Amino acid sequence: MKVGVIGAGGVGAACLMALVLRGSAREIVVVDRTAKRAKAVATDIRYGVPLGPRIDVAEGDYSALADADCIMITAGVNEKGGGATDRSDPEGRLKLLDQNAEAYRDIIPRVVRAAPDAALLVVTDPPDPLADLTRTLAGHNAVLSTGTWLDSLRFRTHIAQKLDVSPDVVEAQILGEHGTSEVFIWSGARVGGVPLSELLRRRGDNEATFRKNVEEEVRYANIAIIEGNDASQYGIGIVCARIAEAVLRDEGLAVPIGAFSPQYGVTLSLPGVICRHGLREFYPPQLSDDERALLGRSVEALRKAGARMTGQRRA
Repeated sequence: MKVGVIGAGGVGAACLMALVLRGSAREIVVVDRTAKRAKAVATDIRYGVPLGPRIDVAEGDYSALADADCIMITAGVNEKGGGATDRSDPEGRLKLLDQNAEAYRDIIPRVVRAAPDAALLVVTDPPDPLADLTRTLAGHNAVLSTGTWLDSLRFRTHIAQKLDVSPDVVEAQILGEHGTSEVFIWSGARVGGVPLSELLRRRGDNEATFRKNVEEEVRYANIAIIEGNDASQYGIGIVCARIAEAVLRDEGLAVPIGAFSPQYGVTLSLPGVICRHGLREFYPPQLSDDERALLGRSVEALRKAGARMTGQRRA
């Protein structure tokens, strides 16, 4: 089983480290436009490989991706570099779209020529519209976006912290765009199988205040991390390694994942089943009327982003 990582910056290196520590694949190749950086990152990690499962870690050019089963694309400008760290900016990560779309137009054809059968995982922000662009450039549908899985894990973590329980017992999802229009599915949130709203009522907690505080912490988690460490990278690195495992093993993992939805005409996150070729199927969630309306707004934001890319290309 072979995984490729495009980009050896902060996120790419974090993906590589997570893949190695988890023993996700037998072979890992990192490619970067600066070959010297790819070599440095691969060499640094390779020195620690003897302490874990046997894995071949190497740097290379695009041709080294041949026979890869899954390829992560992390290259592009990040939120700090692209100026997408203003909490009051409604555009959020979409501010990075134009510049990163140009990078993808160069990268994806090279990836597909080297590994035409690989499932492609879009990690670069904003991942959802870039996944739509990737589908077009690749000419196939084996394309996933990291989507809102990390957002959902943050959602679970902050609920758990406030209730002093393990995140393992919290069930909670964020759907739609990985960005400012993301939708918190409070109606489906449960703790130990108990509806969260019922649990808060028993505890005497104010549900509106609880929701407001959690949403603020989750929405701006990436910016809070960037303010202290320049880039949000380690959490997404672990998530990417887990997605790669689900693809490589064809294991049928069901999580909030970004993939193209024929119903909505864009890539967005819904509960979906990951397989060898990306998405096997979506599981349409039960939503409240408010959540359904918010999801519609998220879809519209993604449609506008897609139209923007089309207009940029024509220009």
